[in-house]
Amino acid sequence: MARGQQATVAPTPPMGWNSWDSYGLTITEAQFRANVGVMKTKLLPFGWQYAVIDEGWFFFNPQDRGTPDKLHYAIDGYGRYVPVPARFPSAMGRAGIGRPSAGTLPVTLEETSFKALGDYVHGQGLKFGIHIVRGIPRASVERNLPIQGSGFRAQDAADTTDACPWDPTNWGVKDDAAGQAWYDSLLRQYAGWGVDLLKVDCISDHPYKMSEIRMIRKAIDKAGRPMVLSLSPGPTQLSHAEEVGSLANMWRISDDVWDRWQKAPEQTTEFPQSVKEQFARLHAWEPYAKPNNWPDADMLPIGELKPSPGDGKPRTSRLTPEEQRTQVTLWAIARSPLILGANLTMLDASTTDLLTNRDLIRINQTSTHSAQVVQDGDLIAWRADLPRGEKAIALFNLGDTEMNLTKQLADFGKDLGGRDWAVRNIWGGGVAISGHDFVERVPPHGCVLLMLE
Repeated sequence: MARGQQATVAPTPPMGWNSWDSYGLTITEAQFRANVGVMKTKLLPFGWQYAVIDEGWFFFNPQDRGTPDKLHYAIDGYGRYVPVPARFPSAMGRAGIGRPSAGTLPVTLEETSFKALGDYVHGQGLKFGIHIVRGIPRASVERNLPIQGSGFRAQDAADTTDACPWDPTNWGVKDDAAGQAWYDSLLRQYAGWGVDLLKVDCISDHPYKMSEIRMIRKAIDKAGRPMVLSLSPGPTQLSHAEEVGSLANMWRISDDVWDRWQKAPEQTTEFPQSVKEQFARLHAWEPYAKPNNWPDADMLPIGELKPSPGDGKPRTSRLTPEEQRTQVTLWAIARSPLILGANLTMLDASTTDLLTNRDLIRINQTSTHSAQVVQDGDLIAWRADLPRGEKAIALFNLGDTEMNLTKQLADFGKDLGGRDWAVRNIWGGGVAISGHDFVERVPPHGCVLLMLE
């Protein structure tokens, strides 16, 4: 597959589900299949199609992530992580699996694969994704295992001076022939598994590793299977916008977003990000959103975040119903990828209604242009232009008290004045219109989403 695949694999913002917000490192095949089943029946008809297994699928004991010296890994004979069969039974490979391998880092050599699980996802009409951390397993380097399809070994490719500052599993990869051979080997493996989306972590910020992004891009193209390349974590710097856009399909614009409307007063770090903070970030990144290049505002931590979320205790999202609607509306009109974090097996009617609003999805998937057009105190307005001359206007109240608005449509673009529009409030309720004026009540932390036809 030539480089052209990057330019066609994500013509619209990817929509799907990722296991992290509800299962953290712990997801099993049974849990994954249960969520895929809900996606097929409730969400796929509305465009939600990617089912992604996030970090830790190669840990025998993910509960020990906080004490890295206790972690036990599954790798194949070429040093590549493989799924643990006790957690993913369909991954069982040929006879002779389960051979322990001596070394400081606990490892079992497995000949397992995600191919059967990928085939299952594809059989449901969905697309399959996985998460990795950039680099090469430290356990593979310790054993100096061969790199498949090359004359190199793991120690030839590893940069043991380069470690992800927050992940204990891997070393960085040298920007040379051995490093490229390593990534070529990985992407051949993932292509064989039927991977459609590859989320690569510790690569787009703290630290930003352009050399490894380039190697991964090259390896995807050589592997011959179209894959969405998603880069994490953020904040990817605006100064890298053109560079990442030439190589990836989506990239995080902030650190992890969790179910907080705004930062706690005592919070001094970038983690976690709040919904309110994403308004300014999406505004800054909007000029770079275009087919196959989508600035990513992170997952949607709505609904039920259970049984083992990647941050905090099992819970119902701390975002109120109004705040959840605001988050989904902002992500949609700003043309961010829409990746759900909710436990899909626990969707209630209101969350399902939120995620299956056809107008909202049409705005996200078909808008030809989107931009923030008003910022006036606690009022922020975004506008999107859709095919056939339709317009969408989202009015957001970032304040803590109700906002009563009297506006003219021309306030959101001169081209909106001077003609009569049929105006619908997508989220229900009437729109009081007199001539070209309208009156709207916007609740605190809430939004109104108008469709002009």
